[in-house]
Amino acid sequence: MVSSRTPDLPEPERCALLGAAATGGAGRVPRQRSDSRSTAARLAAHRWVQLLGCTVAGGWAAAFPLVSDQPYQVLWGTLAAPAYALAGLCCVLLPRRWAPRAAAAVALTGAVLLPLVLLAATGRHQSEVMVVERAAHLLLHTGDPYLAAPVHAADYNPYLPVMAVFGLPRAVLGTGGVLARLLGDARIWFALTFLGCMFGSWRLLRAARDRAALLPLAVLTSSPLIALALSVGGVDLPLIGVCCLAMALAARERTLAAGLVLALACSLKWTAWPALPVAALLIWRLYGRRPAARTAAVALTAAGALVLPFAVTAGPRMREQVVRFPLGLAAVRTPAGSPLPGRMLAELGPTGHLVSLVLLGLGGLVVACWLLAYPPASAIAACDLLAAGLTVAFVLAPAGRFGYLALPAVLALWPRLASRSVTGPPPRPAARPVTGLVQV
Repeated sequence: MVSSRTPDLPEPERCALLGAAATGGAGRVPRQRSDSRSTAARLAAHRWVQLLGCTVAGGWAAAFPLVSDQPYQVLWGTLAAPAYALAGLCCVLLPRRWAPRAAAAVALTGAVLLPLVLLAATGRHQSEVMVVERAAHLLLHTGDPYLAAPVHAADYNPYLPVMAVFGLPRAVLGTGGVLARLLGDARIWFALTFLGCMFGSWRLLRAARDRAALLPLAVLTSSPLIALALSVGGVDLPLIGVCCLAMALAARERTLAAGLVLALACSLKWTAWPALPVAALLIWRLYGRRPAARTAAVALTAAGALVLPFAVTAGPRMREQVVRFPLGLAAVRTPAGSPLPGRMLAELGPTGHLVSLVLLGLGGLVVACWLLAYPPASAIAACDLLAAGLTVAFVLAPAGRFGYLALPAVLALWPRLASRSVTGPPPRPAARPVTGLVQV
């Protein structure tokens, strides 16, 4: 690969490179398409395909009451499985014009709203919700979101300080009354952040003439991929939404906004840090060195301002709970676990644990080299690279679990859905020259 400055590219080629940000190409001139839907869209509109999707989702949900030992997952499956079955009937029996919307509304009600309201009103949730809400209480009363001497796994806070913001409504409203329990529940704010970021990324990537995001967002949210996590925990949902929004902003050269959103992501969980170099290289490839440097500088400065004060005042506690605990190096083992390669290696003892960490480092190095050799030229390519890196991290980590894979799955899916109807380069001022990196 040879990188060169390209201030003298002809205007059509410059537009093609910029248009790749919305169309998913890697520097090719986007093909103009008619208003007819793509093959995938026509296939998705078929009744029997919709019924198949509802059947798969219903089978997934129905399995939880049979195999799970988590009461919250059992409750979700008990409520969601009939909802998916009814959504499938809507797809088959209702007129084509209304069937998808009715099915999405039924699935959203039964698989998300009903279990979420029932669990939140009764104060039941998975341990990560309690960890975030306790961190907010500690932050308000002590200025430090980390317990000084954790004893049990639930005492550890593996999140960066800004995650405690989602628990502030609970710390302020308390638990006195059903309304306070509902509005104070961190899951509500996880969900609202996720939905807002996903809606914003759709609007940025979709063609100006076709930005209807409500139905696709409802389908995604009501799918088991999101609905289960949103109902019982949801701590990873803000990270999913923020990463998708950051890549969409980067593809549209919103450098300041992209930097601030990346700073937010990097202040929630350490797993978001790979998004920063991916977004910076995307901007470099499309718009040049200065916008990329501006985004990186804003992100690093803002993230440092949010995290460094706690790193100074609570350094040992942060290192133990945010770094060592998720990697399985703390005195107490993390309960997170699934039969993934990294977890299975860690179960073999100290040698296996070391092997999993070495493989994790090597996997990250391979993804980093690929990123430098083939920098992304579109939001889709950037999300794919980030998804690949996170998948490697989650699969090879000593304490990975299947739920973490929702982040790379949505990163690979959502930009493709949002960009599908774009028929040309995004609107831009024509007179401004663009520089960047190209491969020749």
